[in-house]
Amino acid sequence: MNRLPIVEVQNLKVGYGENIILDGINFNVYPGEIFMIVGVSGCGKTTLLQNMIGLLKPFAGNILIDKQNICQATELQRLPILRKIGVLYQSGALFGSMNLLKNVALPLEELTELPQDAILEIAHEKLKIVGLGDFYNYMPADISGGMRKRASIARAMALDPKILFLDEPSSGLDPIISSEIDQLIVNLAGILGTTFVIVSHSVLSIYKIAERVILLHNGKIIAEGPPLELRQSSHPFVKKFFGSD
Repeated sequence: MNRLPIVEVQNLKVGYGENIILDGINFNVYPGEIFMIVGVSGCGKTTLLQNMIGLLKPFAGNILIDKQNICQATELQRLPILRKIGVLYQSGALFGSMNLLKNVALPLEELTELPQDAILEIAHEKLKIVGLGDFYNYMPADISGGMRKRASIARAMALDPKILFLDEPSSGLDPIISSEIDQLIVNLAGILGTTFVIVSHSVLSIYKIAERVILLHNGKIIAEGPPLELRQSSHPFVKKFFGSD
């Protein structure tokens, strides 16, 4: 690849307390790519993502977001870095006391100085993009799980980030709705050119949307590349992981 990476993870060591979860992690993500971090439950996928978005600080190593090191940034330096990313948490994390429009508007209210009418117009446009334009006044409790995921993606997109980080976007959804979320991600990547970094353990989703993946196992990256290529691996664990869902 001749493109310059938009995310660079360099010799990362991460964990909790004295427990090392991942060590010697190196990979790049390129602009416009749908990149997936995969592996079985408990392998450190979400921990890695939390380090990449600045929620956790690694024991060692660097993470560059659009050439800016989020690991070494001061609080003042972190804000422009964080404005380049949007995050979908596994739970969705919508506020139950706010309707969908207000939920999506929240990042704009907190991080911009736009007038309220402009904020609400942008928020409504984001809901339209994910197919929820007619549901702007609904409360999170009054819509389905799949719709809540869509609304959470709309909120993650509120500030027009260069990179969207999604933690298990199809978690808790039935296969049909999960497939619809996968297709939404593909559509958004194609229409907006947004870079996606997605944590997943669903092999069906991996095959449907991922351009490249890294597979985590025993604290290391044991495979990297397009999923169809990795299915041909001679490594027993890699072969087993990509051969079944």
